[in-house]
Amino acid sequence: MTIIGFVRHGVTAWNKEGRAQGSSNIPLDDEGMLTAEKLAWRLAGEDWDIIYTSPMTRARQTADLLAKQLNVEVIEDERLRERSGGLIEGTTEQERQQKWGPKWRELDLQCETEESVIARGLEFVANQVRLNPDQRILVVSHGSFLKRIIVALLEDQKYAVTIDNTSLTVIDVENKSCSLLNDTSHLAGGPDGI
Repeated sequence: MTIIGFVRHGVTAWNKEGRAQGSSNIPLDDEGMLTAEKLAWRLAGEDWDIIYTSPMTRARQTADLLAKQLNVEVIEDERLRERSGGLIEGTTEQERQQKWGPKWRELDLQCETEESVIARGLEFVANQVRLNPDQRILVVSHGSFLKRIIVALLEDQKYAVTIDNTSLTVIDVENKSCSLLNDTSHLAGGPDGI
């Protein structure tokens, strides 16, 4: 059976400001680096075979910190990038309402469709099951992307939760079972200095 651990990247300045990041290439801030290190420390005692990551800076930085601790290869995959936010990227909710009105979500603001996000995510997972059977794979990606893929894989809306920064969700893909959902217990502790 293929086990996938889905990880959301560490926090960025735009996360804190409530700005839509989408395909904008925003790096981790200091807190994001620290929390990614805490997750790496947590995973150090576990067996993971490989890490796939979105090529976006914030995800790649997170994946590299995990790989350093786990001593595994990191491979970028374009299919793991965040949902493109089109014209809303870089804006806050307040700015969107000022610019396009309270019903801005109903407008065509050139955002990637949910169907497109799910299609590329499920294609990625199907490829991994075929190419890496019986392996434990970490996938570092983005909140909006991960939320949609987790629900699609498990075929259950009860898993439609907000995905927190550096959270870990673990899914047995073939059996459609989730042993860990949006877990951030590593943020409560860590080794000295972390």
